[in-house]
Amino acid sequence: MVEEAPVKPAFTIEAENGFRCPECGSTRLYKDGLRYLSDGSTVQRYLCRNCGYRFSWPRSERRHGRQNLKTKRGKYNVCQVCASEGEAKNLAEALVALTETSGEERSGPAGATAPNQLSQANIKGKLLEYAWWLKKQGYSDVTIRVNVSALRTLINRGAKLDEPETVKETIAKQNWSETRKHGVIAAYNLYVKMHGLHWEPPFCRVTRKLPFIPTEQEIDALIASCGSKTSAFLELLKQTAMRAGEAVRLKWTDVDFERRTITLNAPEKGCNPRVWKVSQKLIDMLSRLPKKNEYVFGGATVASLKSSFWHSRKRAAFKLQNPRLLRIGFHSLRHWRATELYHQTKDPLFVKEFLGHKKLDSTLLYIQLEQALYKEDSSEFHVAIARTPEDIKKLLEVGFEYVCQKDDILYFRKRK
Repeated sequence: MVEEAPVKPAFTIEAENGFRCPECGSTRLYKDGLRYLSDGSTVQRYLCRNCGYRFSWPRSERRHGRQNLKTKRGKYNVCQVCASEGEAKNLAEALVALTETSGEERSGPAGATAPNQLSQANIKGKLLEYAWWLKKQGYSDVTIRVNVSALRTLINRGAKLDEPETVKETIAKQNWSETRKHGVIAAYNLYVKMHGLHWEPPFCRVTRKLPFIPTEQEIDALIASCGSKTSAFLELLKQTAMRAGEAVRLKWTDVDFERRTITLNAPEKGCNPRVWKVSQKLIDMLSRLPKKNEYVFGGATVASLKSSFWHSRKRAAFKLQNPRLLRIGFHSLRHWRATELYHQTKDPLFVKEFLGHKKLDSTLLYIQLEQALYKEDSSEFHVAIARTPEDIKKLLEVGFEYVCQKDDILYFRKRK
């Protein structure tokens, strides 16, 4: 019996023709579209599955050496609900158009319109109406996008939004985490409130998990591996503990280059406004960014910055052979900064104000993390003495802790 040769995947076939990643030499490649040259010809683009490096082949046709190819933005594109008066009018007209289209399809001749097209129009109309209702209730664009995505997922998996029992059945069948399930339930709760429906939400208990805290060396290595805009964005998150959504909306008028301060007047999640004193390094990184509009990071969104960050993170993890880098996200820098700040000051109220928390309960997490991370780091200290109130004040301002007193001399110490 003659055995049939196994079908080889696309990246193996390409490897036999001599295609390899110029960064790591791997043959595990994805085709990533065509690159169009000025003379009208095209060059195939590839994405390495091993290290995430993007390149064109053949390399001899690349005129300027290595070029940073633009990442695919299609899967990260988001539709924001319009906020201005003119845009709101367009949204209302779109709703009317959907309603009229659905009516024409219902009254048309038999067989003229496919049933799936009719249902798709109704689904789009419901989601658009739901998004506009959330906008009128004052929800942010990020919350609207997440909630609409959750309802679309329920619909795609067989739920009927106007029948709460089918929604509960669909949620029960999914292998989702408790956090994901809680988000979907919260999104449908708003839909129920909008239409005046009644349902009993399924029981869902979300347990808070301890976040991953990277080392400062790992963060600095990751920042150094990114481009100018992404590295400046990461350095901003590292020094100020901003959320990514807050940082991407930062304006040039919020940055004081002379005093080296950054002001946040549009915080997320109901937090308090904050102002920080930052390093000259961050000021220099921000000043080198192009000033295309009023925003520091131009027209970038959290999704576009995250896409670029993911590719750089994957390359850095491969080069440094450190898989821990793959666990670092934008919010990890906020957790790291809060933990380090409490370790330096031992003042939870100061950390609370630095992060903008409304309640101290949100800050207590970092006390637990600090105690776990620095429990064994207690053998090396800087020791100083003070004899006058001025000396005591200076030592306390830089983080020294009082230890004891002997012969009118006060002894202080601080961890190295």
